[in-house]
Amino acid sequence: MVVDDQAMIRAGFSALLDAQPGIEVVGQAADGEQAVEVVTAVHPDVVLMDVRMPVLDGLGATRAILAAGLNPAPKVLVLTTFDIDDYVFSALQAGASGFLLKDATPEVLVDAVRAVAVGDSLLSPGITKRLIEHFVATRTRGVNVPAAVADLTPREREVLVCIARGLSNQEIAAELFIAEQTTKTHVSRILTKLGLRDRVQAVVLGYEIGLVSPGHP
Repeated sequence: MVVDDQAMIRAGFSALLDAQPGIEVVGQAADGEQAVEVVTAVHPDVVLMDVRMPVLDGLGATRAILAAGLNPAPKVLVLTTFDIDDYVFSALQAGASGFLLKDATPEVLVDAVRAVAVGDSLLSPGITKRLIEHFVATRTRGVNVPAAVADLTPREREVLVCIARGLSNQEIAAELFIAEQTTKTHVSRILTKLGLRDRVQAVVLGYEIGLVSPGHP
């Protein structure tokens, strides 16, 4: 589903995505309030969400959509022209699974939609670096370590460290000498045990509790 207050952008993104194999655009909306209504009607897997919109902005719409109790809940990929830290942090806090700028290439956008759809999280590299620096600088002090961390097996802790370092499942499998399917299983169990929504939250948690630190190889 594509949400943007500019009709030409909605039409362009919809045409681009609809032309991809395995992707179907099932709805559009011109503002956040309309987005909430359409999402509850058509149940999309992924919502491509603009930030600045009338009536209800993209951040408010994201919160409302993820609080609606849909099962499964749609993944929200925030797409905006504004590379501003506050938007990034607010979008992630609202529940977004990814954040891309509108100057991304069509190929990057399509790959991002596919990645978010299968449960991966996506942030542009520059945003990821600043996100980590922000959380390390402002949130590592006094952070309570979730009790569930103690329930992780040694291997799951290793995988969590790799996730926090930004490694893909393929890269984790290569580093730990395990099968990629085994890696996927570990990742799923880690997110479930720790009550995390996605890999972005796992990255943040890894830095918050000191499993990894800035400059970690």
